[in-house]
Amino acid sequence: MLALALAGCSRRGEIDPTGGIVSVRSACPTAAIPAQTGDITLFNPTNSTDASAIDVVANITDLRSTCADGEQFYTEATFMVNARRTDASAARQVVLPYFSAVVQGGSAVVAKRIGQVTLNFAAGEYRASAQAKAGSYVNKSAATLPAEIQQKITQKRKAGDADAAIDPFAQPDVKAALQRTSFELLVGFNLTQDQLRYNATR
Repeated sequence: MLALALAGCSRRGEIDPTGGIVSVRSACPTAAIPAQTGDITLFNPTNSTDASAIDVVANITDLRSTCADGEQFYTEATFMVNARRTDASAARQVVLPYFSAVVQGGSAVVAKRIGQVTLNFAAGEYRASAQAKAGSYVNKSAATLPAEIQQKITQKRKAGDADAAIDPFAQPDVKAALQRTSFELLVGFNLTQDQLRYNATR
């Protein structure tokens, strides 16, 4: 994992010998679940959204990610899908679609894949769980701050200097570079427009 330490070898949140606060920025994509996509509700009949028609409800939990440093940054996210159903009279298999998307700068989707997770309900059982995973590759050059931006952030400033009170992270070129080199691996259920609307309005 490539990290930019803003002050020596100190750890995040420590005060360095110059009196500055240490911050660490990882170039690896972080994993997250976008709002309204972490759960899904299936209905029977499918054209109803009444509480009495709820068939299966599932949600994504325990999202974890690891990052491998090679020619590219490879991020792998694992997560659990927990589901419950309303009719446990017979064994049943439910297949749910999920997406994984690489997002740059908080808004630009640069890659997206669709996967499936299979849940097997035993006869008489109302609950089922399954593990799934997703991965992403990001070029190092795209995720690494340019040297001149790193220098702006890490340069030492003395009290009384003209730029001593200027926050380097507030400078437009630094903010733009941080956004441009920030990547996320987003994971969620691949919902239909109706399912997304239901999640947003229930």
